[in-house]
Amino acid sequence: MLNIKQITNRDEWNHLLESLPAPHILQTWEWGVFKQQTTGWMPERFAYWDGETLAAAASVLTRRAGPFRVMYVPRGPVLQFDQFEDERIREAVLDHLEGLARASRAVWLKIDPDLPLATGIPADETSDDKHPDIPDERGVLFRDDLASRGWRFSANQVQFRNTMLLDLTPSQVDLLTGMNQSTRRKIRQAEKAGVKVRVADLNPGGSDLQTLVNLYEITGQRQGFLTRPADYYRAAWAAFIEAGFGEALIAEVDGVAAAGVIIFRLKERAWYFYGMSSNEKRSAQPNYMLQWTAIQRAKAAGCTAYDWWGAPDVFTEDDPMWGVYRFKDGFGGQVVRTIGAWDYLPYPILYRIYEQAIPRILRLMRSRPRPEG
Repeated sequence: MLNIKQITNRDEWNHLLESLPAPHILQTWEWGVFKQQTTGWMPERFAYWDGETLAAAASVLTRRAGPFRVMYVPRGPVLQFDQFEDERIREAVLDHLEGLARASRAVWLKIDPDLPLATGIPADETSDDKHPDIPDERGVLFRDDLASRGWRFSANQVQFRNTMLLDLTPSQVDLLTGMNQSTRRKIRQAEKAGVKVRVADLNPGGSDLQTLVNLYEITGQRQGFLTRPADYYRAAWAAFIEAGFGEALIAEVDGVAAAGVIIFRLKERAWYFYGMSSNEKRSAQPNYMLQWTAIQRAKAAGCTAYDWWGAPDVFTEDDPMWGVYRFKDGFGGQVVRTIGAWDYLPYPILYRIYEQAIPRILRLMRSRPRPEG
């Protein structure tokens, strides 16, 4: 029997989270607050003790979807690595989460723990010696637990299921050597073109936040994704940076901002969450210098891994992320395939009603006349 405690203090929660071996930035107190302020998710945080040992943690988000309630544990639960062979621990955490979903009469509860199912590329896809397919017992155990309990692999993968991790423990010289020839050449090209990278100031009243938002809007137009108002990114970027969980970098060419990145950091991992660039000065290769600077700064900050935050679901050239993957792969690193998102349906009948009702609710909302002015 685990001792389960709901944590209501920011510092206590973040301290407990960071005491686990692989905490994720989406499980921080700040991420829950951000989702509450921007999209209406209500966070609750739970810590699980096995005697005096912290065994797991889970930040659980809940919100209304029309007349229904849904729940999500982004990149959680987070468990002690040495507890994975203890079936009692895994079952106790899942028992509690399933109980929360039933008590809330939720339509579904989604989890997507940051657990590797395997490293490398499956042999039946685009495989090579650089990315051999090696299963990871931790992810396999947890995935099998979920399947045996009736959870189902989610059709809605909110986060990227796969990613790439760059080991930051080698020297900077060895990191450069681990890149492919084209990437090293473009970094040198950026140096010759005079690309300069600086840390952005996202404090209120400064111009850097709007500069990054403008670059992100240009990127969205070029790549075909929707962007949000500046206040959303102020909450998504500035709040985390103010809390000490990362930084923003801007690459300039001839004194003009050409590209930017938002890097989040927690414990020993850095995440490349947001990237943006202008349509101008692209031949100067500012993105390559920007990433190389971000990698060096993450290493200097004590991080041992740089998470590229996203890789293809299927490693073939027709995957929409193939071009982005090739860019990231040029810097070195290893493909990591996680177990992905899984859904628990406490009331299957309610879920079927939800599946039928939500499209109707969305159509009704879209058909309402918008206010003038």
